[in-house]
Amino acid sequence: MSLSKTEEPLEMGTKLIQGALTRKHVLDLDDFSKDEILEVLESSRSMKEVLGRDIKKVPALRGKVVVTLFYEASTRTRISFEEAGKVLSADVINMSASGSSTEKGESLLNTGLTIQAMGVDTIVIRHPHSGAPHLLAQQLDKVSVINAGDGLHAHPTQALLDLYTVQDKLGSLEGKKVVIVGDILHSRVARSDIWGFAKMGAEVVLSGPSTLIPPDLSPSANGSARSHFASFVKVETDLDKAIEEADVVMALRLQHERQQAGFLPSLREYIRRWQVTASRLERAKPGNMVMHPGPMNEGIEISNDVAHGGNSVIEDQVANGVAVRMALLYKLTVGSG
Repeated sequence: MSLSKTEEPLEMGTKLIQGALTRKHVLDLDDFSKDEILEVLESSRSMKEVLGRDIKKVPALRGKVVVTLFYEASTRTRISFEEAGKVLSADVINMSASGSSTEKGESLLNTGLTIQAMGVDTIVIRHPHSGAPHLLAQQLDKVSVINAGDGLHAHPTQALLDLYTVQDKLGSLEGKKVVIVGDILHSRVARSDIWGFAKMGAEVVLSGPSTLIPPDLSPSANGSARSHFASFVKVETDLDKAIEEADVVMALRLQHERQQAGFLPSLREYIRRWQVTASRLERAKPGNMVMHPGPMNEGIEISNDVAHGGNSVIEDQVANGVAVRMALLYKLTVGSG
């Protein structure tokens, strides 16, 4: 039986995603190969075509159940996963720590075992403690686990949508200069982005106050104090120097909720030295891209005119996140079964 014209793009995506990406969980990008990342990006392109149709609905995950288990507040990630699942016709159940048995003292593992016993196919988890998704992946043998952000550790689906957005605009990631500026120390997005961009052949430069650069990435660190990340990135605390000839500039939010006192001399000083502004972007390459994983503190890490200017792809990141998460949900829910 031949496919209809409206079904063909999804079928193309299905074939693409059944290639190199043969995994049960998505916990971070450290164990992804370049081919696996390319597989996700290509499949996301097919999924984005589905999102461009008048009727955004395909039966790919009909009869499958996806649970979003969020122990932290979220807007973009949670809604995009919910939309991704529903466009693919999955039954999506949203669960928060508030109002669940967690408030009665139930452990994460017991919560996971309970969800698994109900016949769920995929759990999308966000948790304030690093390693929480890994615990579920190790202990639950009948479900797939997607890390939607764990503590200060990782946010792999955000990194994948960032990679997709850059590739979609610039055509290639190889050799591109990507500057990530701001609160690197507390950013799980930065860690996953470092893995992703480096594996795709981009040059990654980190910039921000030295107090917000992880000690193991600091140029002053040496020997065993330097992590594996140190070989992937350059650190330039002077943003005016870092941004020179940049293809991509990504601003990060100052995460006050994760910080203790003493990281910054003052907010005014941070704005003066590290805010992404139109004048600073003049040092970057023509046609540069401005990104932000959100939520934004406009007027602090990024100026209002830049956030909504012609170089900004921040809204594209949000839209692309749905397509990328569709691709991952399809593969992990169907491909690993």
